[in-house]
Amino acid sequence: MASGKLSGKYRRDEPVPEDGRVAQGGSPVMNTDADEQRLYNIVDVLDELVEETGKTAAQISLNWLLQRPTIANIIIGARNEEQLKQNLEAVNWNLTIEQVKRLDKASEIQPAYPYWHQRRFPMLNAAPEL
Repeated sequence: MASGKLSGKYRRDEPVPEDGRVAQGGSPVMNTDADEQRLYNIVDVLDELVEETGKTAAQISLNWLLQRPTIANIIIGARNEEQLKQNLEAVNWNLTIEQVKRLDKASEIQPAYPYWHQRRFPMLNAAPEL
């Protein structure tokens, strides 16, 4: 979850929490300014979904990941038993399709060439018929 950045404790234009992994230099995630803006766009949507679902930002993030067709499993890096229990509550419910689409849109990145180019010409790159 981006070294805890999608947990709900990091906010745009606010100082990084001193007790977090990022402030302590333990984050393996290197970010550019564009990455940070994308992250905060995701956090903005997470905040909306917290209000809609009554779940925590971490639970929503984990649930969203579990619904991704390319994700086979996730590794939860809980620091204590309480955090583990909260994270485990990310299962046995699902975000709506509309909620998943909102998170997908906020997290979308420009694909590398030739994929961005192919998206512009779907008629030339039709999905194979099954």
